[in-house]
Amino acid sequence: MTQGTIRVRFAPAPTGMMHLGNVRTALMNYLFARQHGGTFVLRIEDTDPKRNFDPGGRVIIDDLTWLNMTFDEGPGVGGPYEPYLQSERTPHYEQIRETLEKSNKIYRCFCTQEELEKKRQRQQALRLPPRYDRSCMRLDQSDIDQLLASGKPFVWRLKLDHSISISIEDLARGTITFEMRNFSDFPITRQDGTFTFMFANFVDDLLMKITYVLRGEDHLTNTAGQAALYHAVGAALPIFWHMPIICNLDGKKLSKRDFGFSLQDLHKAGYLPEAINNYLATIGGSFSQEILTLDELVKAIRFDQQGTASQIKYDPDKLNWFNHQWLISLEPIELAQRCRPFLAEKYPRVEKIDDAALATLIQPLKSNMTTLVDSVTVLGFYFAHKDPSESDIRACTSPETRAAIAQIVTQNLDRLAEPTAFADHAKQAAREQSVPLKELFWFLRLALTGSSHGPAIAELVGILGPQESRKRIEHALELLGRIN
Repeated sequence: MTQGTIRVRFAPAPTGMMHLGNVRTALMNYLFARQHGGTFVLRIEDTDPKRNFDPGGRVIIDDLTWLNMTFDEGPGVGGPYEPYLQSERTPHYEQIRETLEKSNKIYRCFCTQEELEKKRQRQQALRLPPRYDRSCMRLDQSDIDQLLASGKPFVWRLKLDHSISISIEDLARGTITFEMRNFSDFPITRQDGTFTFMFANFVDDLLMKITYVLRGEDHLTNTAGQAALYHAVGAALPIFWHMPIICNLDGKKLSKRDFGFSLQDLHKAGYLPEAINNYLATIGGSFSQEILTLDELVKAIRFDQQGTASQIKYDPDKLNWFNHQWLISLEPIELAQRCRPFLAEKYPRVEKIDDAALATLIQPLKSNMTTLVDSVTVLGFYFAHKDPSESDIRACTSPETRAAIAQIVTQNLDRLAEPTAFADHAKQAAREQSVPLKELFWFLRLALTGSSHGPAIAELVGILGPQESRKRIEHALELLGRIN
């Protein structure tokens, strides 16, 4: 493998949101190119205008940018094999089609869909493999001329050489051999004259000099046809890697019903691009170190030691673990900046707090966060405090300890300017008076946050400050006095 000669591509269709399967395909191509000093190409396969959800692939490009996967050639970047939108590459497809026609490697097929379906049903009834019977290949020129003159629509089919076998090299499976007698002549155009996915994909890979094709296992059925096309034009085949399909924990292919299927959903839910990349690159593998940056992944992944599993299982809990690890490792200011958009949506007044102050608020609480969205919950007590009720206080304290709790807290209010000292002295006094610490801390947490569960008392006092903390605690003490 010569350094600098490697060319790989990510070629999504802009027919929907990027999902985890797309992201992993892009990621593996990116890492492979970077590991071998090669070129990472983005090509948008937008030949179906009726299904194009994302004209020009703008959302795809934004997603790759967010994931920090920089492509070397592609829309907006350019490159020596422009254009990189399939919708603009029709002349290239026509040129190769003409080459195949001149070498008698393709033929016109005038069969209608109804006729093809009847032939398929008959073959099935006879327990024969459903393949095109080549009836149009046997038409003489006068019949073809007559059909063309009548305006009957047709497709061009590749004339497979059924006497040969074609082998490909796969990074995981080694040599895979296809016996062409087991395959049917397939169309390279549609009746409207546009080109099929299989043909356009082949032409682009050929002309863009793609040397490695890394894609999902579900494309393996296309590979025999594309290998036949390479053979038909006498070109060397790229090396393939048909990657395992990402499935849910039940072993079923991921769908919109599965959490995290869509990259946009993960983005909106506050997942970090670093965590998504890290998880998808290591899923199904074994690594001595799990938390890895993109640069570290480039060095760590062994593309020459890939297994032959047809699927890998996506575990949302494991993704959550990766995201938590990445979140708590962020520098305080960066974490604050990433949390800010989620906080601003819920609490507009966060815009009046600068990054340094926001970082001070978030740092003590980050261990309670799994995603950036969790900042909205953990800081809810700061931005949208809800005073406790008498019933809340009754629920977290017992009649025997309420008077002692009130006395302990009241005697230590002047220590609020030193949060750790306040918490330590209150704790010591509770032990001396045999007051359960959990009841004392439940009460204080309830007073400060409106909930009996959450961060440590010293952290809460430090975040709120002595003045706000005193105000909230005194209100809770007033309620405690009413029910005591």
